[in-house]
Amino acid sequence: MSKQVYDVIGIGIGPYNLGLAALLDQTELNGAFFDETPEFNWHPGMLIEKMDLQTPFMADLATFADPKSPYTFMNYLYEHNRMIPFFFYQQFKIPRQEYNHYLQWAADQIDGLYFNHRVVDVIDHENEELYEVVTDNLKTNEKQSHWAKHVVMGTGSEPLILDGMEGFPEDDVIHTSRYMEEREQLLDARHVTVVGSGQSALEIFLDLLEEQRRNDMHLTLLSRTGGLFQLDQAKFAQEFFTPEYVDYYHSLSFEHRQKNLETLGALRKGIDPDTLTRLYKNLYHKTAGGKPSRVTINPMTEVNSIEKNENDYLLHCQQWQEEMNYTYKTEKVILATGYKPNIPDWFMDRFKEKIIWEEEKSYKVTRDYELVFQEPHNHRFFTLTNLVSSHGAGATNLGLSVHRNVHIINTVAGKEIYKNHEQAAFQTFSMQDYSQQ
Repeated sequence: MSKQVYDVIGIGIGPYNLGLAALLDQTELNGAFFDETPEFNWHPGMLIEKMDLQTPFMADLATFADPKSPYTFMNYLYEHNRMIPFFFYQQFKIPRQEYNHYLQWAADQIDGLYFNHRVVDVIDHENEELYEVVTDNLKTNEKQSHWAKHVVMGTGSEPLILDGMEGFPEDDVIHTSRYMEEREQLLDARHVTVVGSGQSALEIFLDLLEEQRRNDMHLTLLSRTGGLFQLDQAKFAQEFFTPEYVDYYHSLSFEHRQKNLETLGALRKGIDPDTLTRLYKNLYHKTAGGKPSRVTINPMTEVNSIEKNENDYLLHCQQWQEEMNYTYKTEKVILATGYKPNIPDWFMDRFKEKIIWEEEKSYKVTRDYELVFQEPHNHRFFTLTNLVSSHGAGATNLGLSVHRNVHIINTVAGKEIYKNHEQAAFQTFSMQDYSQQ
């Protein structure tokens, strides 16, 4: 019996691979996508009410490739009778909860998405130029093999817990990815400390401040950065998220790419200006009339370890500019320590020795998002995971995810199915064209 061979199998169903599935759905290419979760849910632990997506709504699953696609956010609004309210809303940024509902709606419309299926192995059949993707059906406990000419790994990221901060009860020391699960008991605590300096840290800190239930509740933010600096939203700064800049960044040597990332901190790690303004206004109102703020915000503070102390926790800190060590007591801790790439065990077992690495944790990736093998492969292995070192700050930007998927689809098809937008920036980043004149 001949086996079915897909053009593409996607491993993981997050916004990136969901967007790929949405674009593939409108072509003659066929694909299947597998994820171990029971249903689509985008960062459920951070779906805080009244918080907006930082990226404008046009950075949806399809608009930049095909504005006429049935999977655009505008069509979602139309189908849910929200076009007129959105018109009066007059905002480019949309609520996080609505973005999640939009993605869930799209996932319900697209064929070939298989939830409750964990990918447990990917076997490279070089002679046949095929990949065998082995899945475990979590409902039936049955294993099954699926075959594809190409695979796309979109396994996303997983919470990063720093050394010295692990091993504590999950209801006391919480990563931001679980905030909504623990929110109710956090609001009843007398002292909560958030460790971090990014957007997630500030959103949680602001939510606790606005919703706190007890008058004696103390909130603390310990930030390693030099201050609470806002995201650079200037027009020319945003051009660092254009395809032209990705071209330029990818052309640099590995060493120059790492130095380049250091210069883009305000674009990668800054806080939304609206969030900072809202926080400041809240603090101002809560201290009107001389009332105590019951809020501590310490920048330039690095938390090196956490220690349990009876009913509290001791945070061992250093104010790195003054080089002063101190201990800080709190009842609950929220770790806004970010995420790290989720690289599956089967990938390291099967492909570590087959591919080229730029350094220990960074594999070499082409401009079209293919892994570079030691021996040439016509059956391609694309990755949407762990791309910062190869493709820059835009690797995690929702606005460029459609651009990535266009590259992948056109490469798989061997022709231009979707237009690849070029010359979108007014700035010129590379002088190569000039030197050849």
